[in-house]
Amino acid sequence: MDSSGFTDIFDEWTDTALGWVSDNGEALFDHVRSVLEGLYGAILWLLEFSPFYVVALIVAFVGWRLVNGWFALLSGAALALCFSMGLWPETMSTLALVLTATALALVIGIPIGIAAGFSRSLDRFMEPGLDLVQTLPPYIYLLPAIALLGYGPATALIATVIVAVPPAIRLTSLGIRMTPKEFIELGEASGITSAQMFFKIRLPFALPSIMAGINQSLMMAFGMVVIAGIVGSGGLGQTIYGAIRTLDIATSINGAIAIVVLTMVLDRITQSAARFGTGRKS
Repeated sequence: MDSSGFTDIFDEWTDTALGWVSDNGEALFDHVRSVLEGLYGAILWLLEFSPFYVVALIVAFVGWRLVNGWFALLSGAALALCFSMGLWPETMSTLALVLTATALALVIGIPIGIAAGFSRSLDRFMEPGLDLVQTLPPYIYLLPAIALLGYGPATALIATVIVAVPPAIRLTSLGIRMTPKEFIELGEASGITSAQMFFKIRLPFALPSIMAGINQSLMMAFGMVVIAGIVGSGGLGQTIYGAIRTLDIATSINGAIAIVVLTMVLDRITQSAARFGTGRKS
């Protein structure tokens, strides 16, 4: 059998399987879509309910507490810039998408990472799959999601969650395995329970790595924002995608600036939160 014949058979099998799943799982996927869009809508409502200056002041206050005064001023000014460019609704929509996807990715990734940290065989079993997810072009995940969920925020969320999960799993697993053996032996000699061993010994040592995983998941989610605009996710991604299609260079640059602002602000805050949570000064 030549390669083209094999490719035709594989493509036909893939289309048939996807069609069967779509036809027989319509009710399930409608429910998944409504849940995802409900979560996204709730977070977006909270962000849009407050005036832009309230959001900017909250971000500046958090930045002052976790980073320093200069960062607080710069972050507040950067968010005011997003408002002055007329992209505040799109900025909040993007932030809601990223926060929702990252939260879902952490809910999935951290428990799996903890299990992989305790089981080296599970960790080795998952490595090829995580490598595959991280090396495939991100837009690949949009295609089956469109077929099953249609266009809209739910499809963007699914694709973004898939991209954001691997860092959480990898770094959580690494953190669990980083617990020094002498502390584990000390805990066992003290007669503490397995739960006490986890919460009092393993988790504190794993926390820096877990926080790094949260930061990396957040950054991966931002990297998916522009691509997700293709499926009508709304926000800055859709703004940039529409501007590119119409060759509106100014709008695409403004959208890119707003994404850079959000990314840098949240990246710095989460990095500082990791140091603050582990008792280290930035």
